[in-house]
Amino acid sequence: MLKRAILGISLIGIGFTSCSEEPYAPTPYSLQLPPHFSEPKIPHDNPLTVEGVALGRKLFYDPILSADFSQSCSSCHQQSLSFVESTAVSTGITGAKGNRNAMALVNLAYHNRLFWDGRAFSIEEQLLEPVPNPIEMNLPWHTAMERLNQHQEYPNLFQQAFGTDYIDSTHITKALAQFLRTLISGNSRFDKYILGQAALSPLELHGMNLYSTEAADCFHCHPFEERFQFTTFSFMNNGLDKEGEFQDSGLGGIVANPNLIGAFKVPTLRNIAQTAPYMHDGRFSTLQEVINHYDMGGHPSSTIDPLMKHVGTGLNLSAQDKEALIAFLLTLTDQEFLTNPAFSAP
Repeated sequence: MLKRAILGISLIGIGFTSCSEEPYAPTPYSLQLPPHFSEPKIPHDNPLTVEGVALGRKLFYDPILSADFSQSCSSCHQQSLSFVESTAVSTGITGAKGNRNAMALVNLAYHNRLFWDGRAFSIEEQLLEPVPNPIEMNLPWHTAMERLNQHQEYPNLFQQAFGTDYIDSTHITKALAQFLRTLISGNSRFDKYILGQAALSPLELHGMNLYSTEAADCFHCHPFEERFQFTTFSFMNNGLDKEGEFQDSGLGGIVANPNLIGAFKVPTLRNIAQTAPYMHDGRFSTLQEVINHYDMGGHPSSTIDPLMKHVGTGLNLSAQDKEALIAFLLTLTDQEFLTNPAFSAP
């Protein structure tokens, strides 16, 4: 009888405890997509949540992840510039300069390889590098984790977002990745034209015709018909350097394949007017210089991509053709994206 009474009390206690504890239940985040965009693939182990996105946004703008508290992710990825900076290469907290141009953080939810050389296969993997990099934020991960775990606000925010009592680098990169996946750009004048909501001028239409035909031959590497991302997401040598003059091996240096020396990621052209200077090393200051490079056909080398079909002959574009191409590229600017308060500092 006594045993039965004790067992009853124990069961009541267990039931009371389990009912009184709040289950971890973050709020699903509804990603807002333009009507002509497909659904991106979101990792099963890092679904978008309201709490996770808000946390990632806070971290993106917080200099707490740099050794001397002087730089945040936003220092090199500024919203008004389509999340890049206006210098050819980035400068870290010690004044050391990198050797590559900061890539625009546009529609990353659709990308399956990151960095100019493709060495990261997810946003989460890419985010592991900048914080401890000695020429970037120069903060060891163990120190970053210690700072956040001892912070007044972050432990509670990570608990809400991930249900964790201890913050590690995985949680930090997952939060940042969630925010970056919300940076969707698809409301430019070109998009409105595609949706029948705006018209393009005769000059812009001429530029679009040049762009999407063999006349300027832009569409092979920067197609807009497929997912409207203006990139093939591939890697190519676009004839920037001559044989034997490569200062950066690109993808070829990562996969140790001599046939891919000088191959770099084909970037999106969305908001391209905001992201100067151009190319992996920021060598071109203007869109005019970029078009001039392709008009001359690029420099020959054994690893140049087969899509660079005009090496040695050039495209022979007229001054008006170049003006039209630039006019069309300017229609890819999405002012809403560049000023969206949901993407700005909290």
